Amino acid sequence: MTGRTPLRTAAAGTITAILAALVLAADQFTKHLALENLPYQEPVPVFGDVLQFYLTRNPGAAFSLGEGVTWIFTIVLAAAAVTIVVLTLRVVRSRLWAVVLGLLLGGILGNLTDRLLREPGFLIGHVIDFINTPWLWLGMRPAIYNVADMFIVTMMITVAILVLVGLRFDGTREKDHVKAPAVDDGTPAAPDEAAKA
Repeated sequence: MTGRTPLRTAAAGTITAILAALVLAADQFTKHLALENLPYQEPVPVFGDVLQFYLTRNPGAAFSLGEGVTWIFTIVLAAAAVTIVVLTLRVVRSRLWAVVLGLLLGGILGNLTDRLLREPGFLIGHVIDFINTPWLWLGMRPAIYNVADMFIVTMMITVAILVLVGLRFDGTREKDHVKAPAVDDGTPAAPDEAAKA
């Protein structure tokens, strides 16, 4: 056990909802500022070649992959959001998991909002990207992203770490369950086991 009292369902849901709303608001606000103030597809240096603003619209997934099947990404984002909500309301009792899932949900909702409400239309809206790190080239494509993407990537890495260290949704650790002693059901021990005792 972590030594902390497990969260109630309402508390876990509240933490997740508040953090998701904050990330969603930050994402949409920064996208609004980008659309209002940045030239389209023209680099605006912030810190030389380390960080630039580069406003673009992304119809696909990361690095503009899958541009012709935008609606599939909308369905995937919606399914992921629903999954997080269900997990939070049904099994999450850990503060850390509530925080991580809340930040992840906010990132997902940020890009899902673009898919649903932005041009060219419902389910196929293009995601607004405007943060460019030219030094970070993955798959020979430049990394151009947004606030929602940052939370999605960092929280998915955090989820992987939590799974690897064995932290369960209820706040207990996997190793505690594996090493838990067997419950004495009153059955007499075998002769050799009694001798060892």
